[in-house]
Amino acid sequence: MRVMVLVKATKDSEAGTLPSTELLEAMGRFNEDLAKAGILLAGEGLKPSSQGKRVAFDGPGRTVIDGPFPATGELVAGFWLWQVKDMAEAVAWVKRCPNPMPGPSEVEIRPLFEMVDFGEAMTPELAAQEAELRQQSSGG
Repeated sequence: MRVMVLVKATKDSEAGTLPSTELLEAMGRFNEDLAKAGILLAGEGLKPSSQGKRVAFDGPGRTVIDGPFPATGELVAGFWLWQVKDMAEAVAWVKRCPNPMPGPSEVEIRPLFEMVDFGEAMTPELAAQEAELRQQSSGG
């Protein structure tokens, strides 16, 4: 199963406070362990929401909203994409993770939808299109 592991933003991350050398080293070791275990598919840190934009949809209308965005605890400061056996394995790996922030922080784990989850709505044609897009995006 694939999961998105979301590092929640804090006041420090939204202020643009960069991690210490020690935290960068600890995260580097953790990411190496993930890669060696064949779990790590992708992972990145995100700049503060003050440097971001949102696009709000209302029917055919689109409105661009400049950051920063409120509700810091609901924002994302970074992410990983992992391939794990199950949610228990994902939780076990997150428990091994260094605290990604200088103070209290949270990491959220969310399973990704797989094609089978869409049932009959995922027609053979749509499944073929999705498979082709994945092939193209993986460089293969």
